[in-house]
Amino acid sequence: MLIVGAGLSGIGAGWHLQASCPHKTYAIFEARGCIGGTWDLFRYPGIRSDSDMYTLGYVFRPWSDAKSIADGRSILDYIRQTASENGIDEKIRFHHRVTRARWSSDDARWTVEAQRGDTGQTVRISCNFLQMCSGYYRYDQGYKPQFPGIERFGGEVVHPQEWSEQVDYAGKRVIVIGSGATAVTLVPALAQRAAHVTMLQRSPSYIVSLPAEDPIAKLLRRALPARAAYSIVRWKNVLLTLLSFQLSRRRPRLVKALVRKGVSRRLPPGYDVDTHFKPPYGPWDQRLCLVPDGDLFEAICAGRASMVTGRIQEFTERGIRLQSGAELEADLVVTATGLNLLALGGMELVVDGRQVELAETMSYKGMMLSGVPNFAITFGYTNASWTLKADLTCEYVCRLLNHMDERGYACCVPRRDPSMPEQPFIDFSSGYVLRAIDQFPRQGSRAPWRLYQNYALDIMSLRFGAIEDATIEFSTATATDAAGEPVAA
Repeated sequence: MLIVGAGLSGIGAGWHLQASCPHKTYAIFEARGCIGGTWDLFRYPGIRSDSDMYTLGYVFRPWSDAKSIADGRSILDYIRQTASENGIDEKIRFHHRVTRARWSSDDARWTVEAQRGDTGQTVRISCNFLQMCSGYYRYDQGYKPQFPGIERFGGEVVHPQEWSEQVDYAGKRVIVIGSGATAVTLVPALAQRAAHVTMLQRSPSYIVSLPAEDPIAKLLRRALPARAAYSIVRWKNVLLTLLSFQLSRRRPRLVKALVRKGVSRRLPPGYDVDTHFKPPYGPWDQRLCLVPDGDLFEAICAGRASMVTGRIQEFTERGIRLQSGAELEADLVVTATGLNLLALGGMELVVDGRQVELAETMSYKGMMLSGVPNFAITFGYTNASWTLKADLTCEYVCRLLNHMDERGYACCVPRRDPSMPEQPFIDFSSGYVLRAIDQFPRQGSRAPWRLYQNYALDIMSLRFGAIEDATIEFSTATATDAAGEPVAA
């Protein structure tokens, strides 16, 4: 087996494979030079999780730190410790960016090509099963809108994805363009050292404040063994998130009122909440933004940060002019304008000589693709923690591999019903999704082609459901030598 990506998902995949399929050999290809994925790539001030660590953490390794909403460094240490303690780091081949994977039905295996970033060499390796844990966005470039006049600006402009230690914001006037999770994380962190930080948004997002430390978790850890406490808090948070999502879908007005009340309570009397914190869309049409201990609101109340809602007309020499005519002066502008989505890390997928067009495939159980054999994708939830779905995906893949071994199968492939109605792969209205959703697989209108975004339903399907059904085809084959080095232990 070959796993692509050594981030949160890839390290988890390695653990599950070792635990449930100890007879399998595997390798992990990682395009960059270190473990951690997102949590190593992003270095901007204040970077933290936007999910609680009792659900973002692995099911098999309890999160033991005090903070439930953890900083990026703590999450990175958690991932690296997991890899080191279980020998998963020894399976990783760094600087291997996968560019193409070719499936041969005659050989019942993949031949995978990777470009080495350190030597420029092309590496070929063969495997029986390929699991993608490479995330869903471009690692080399964030989304940068074309702002008129940006070349005239006399200060510095930086995208959070490209943040480095050389960016100096101490004592400076900073504008953060954006309204999502990155922006609400950056603003209070920058405000600790900057002269002033302005969060400039075209339209507001839903923002919810939660304690950085979970009081129930704190209590349970004193009374119960670590694993038992972790499991209880994990399920408590799972159920609360599910309740929040379902209530948002069924009673959006109620949820809007509750969120608004929470924001108003954190801000000074008379603050214009509706202008800056009342989104034009429904709750959970996009991800809710989480702020631990209300740090964003504290920065606003202290006068270190301010909110401006309006459209940008152009950059000027001194800052940004809005369509309203107002000009915001700045020394540094941070464009927290989002991600560029990239399916499969840009890898070319070929099955029996025919290039696979992802947009023409349909997702099976949210993790396999119609017409693509022995292949799985790890893609987390949009309405809950990424790792909840990643863990379930890995569990299912291991069940599938063991099922195939027990019955002598060499190949499995989902077969799509041509009459199945199509829907977008991700039902989300965020700009970064809408810009690229047509490049992703589709989902169907019913199981097993439907992505329900529901952890409880997925447990029943992926952990306990039958492996064989009417839509997945299994076959036996005699594998012959394929081009490339086989995956070694």
